[in-house]
Amino acid sequence: MEEHFFQCPYCWETISMLFDSSIDKQDYIEDCEVCCNPIKIRVVYANYELISVNIESIEQ
Repeated sequence: MEEHFFQCPYCWETISMLFDSSIDKQDYIEDCEVCCNPIKIRVVYANYELISVNIESIEQ
């Protein structure tokens, strides 16, 4: 597990998440721990190395 920090696309607070580097492609919808709005998170690993992290708001 690797910890990564990013900004919430709603409230701009810095939040952190743990990602599992043994899973190549990961898609999550998680609520911001500060403002509780849903965030779409897409993570891509290759050979246990982080390739990309995409953070998006989910318009309601």
